[in-house]
Amino acid sequence: MLIELAEGFVAFSLVASSIYILNDYRDIAADRNHPVKRNRPLASGAVPVSGAMSLMVACLIVGFALAMAVKEKFAFVLAIYFLLNLAYCFGLKHISILDIIIVAVGFVLRVKAGGVIAFVVISQWLMVMVFLLALFMAVGKRRDDVLIGEKSGQDMRRSVKGYNPDFLNVCLAIVCAVIIMAYIMYTMSPKASERLGDYRLYYTSLFVISGIMRYLQLIYLENDAGSPTRVLYRDRFLQVNLVLWVVSFYVILYLPSITLFKP
Repeated sequence: MLIELAEGFVAFSLVASSIYILNDYRDIAADRNHPVKRNRPLASGAVPVSGAMSLMVACLIVGFALAMAVKEKFAFVLAIYFLLNLAYCFGLKHISILDIIIVAVGFVLRVKAGGVIAFVVISQWLMVMVFLLALFMAVGKRRDDVLIGEKSGQDMRRSVKGYNPDFLNVCLAIVCAVIIMAYIMYTMSPKASERLGDYRLYYTSLFVISGIMRYLQLIYLENDAGSPTRVLYRDRFLQVNLVLWVVSFYVILYLPSITLFKP
């Protein structure tokens, strides 16, 4: 199964890469006006368009061939991801609200694809949490685009015409509240406690709340939400918080003899 998961990871990465290449190709003109995206290979001219298109086709063919070899149902989920993002590239990304919804759904399909390969039933809680967290980061990125547009006088993408800082601030507040509540409800649900054999999972909510608060601090005080990946690589607070979140789960689930967290 580990081999199949590795093959599925490669297949999904190749198909996702083909979409990213296509999206970058269609956004060349807009990316050249962006302070960060103008350094992308196509926008900067570092990679010729013909070479990028050849690579895109190769990634697509090899990705789906490998997906079919892994499992047909996995290939079906991957096809849904590809078609959804194809529609995103060719127009849906210009529709405000719908654009960030599609981005978030893409992350849910990633999780679903992994579950299909590993024969793991993905709970509704995980699906909801992945969607909400991806939506949270997507809203933060759109806010970053709006602020850059206000400074430069040029819209970074067409969909930003449907956004402004006040609207996005409200969206961030709503999504954050729902994320925290959904996570607490999951950790306190009888089903989760029964399946994992412990009722103290809600203690881990501390790190979820502090992590979200730190990300909001970066968004509002430092205006640094353009790349969630870059933020995670750079921010020591988030890194330590993430490690402590994982450690807290380990202690609660696998070290029952420790009485620190027991009543």
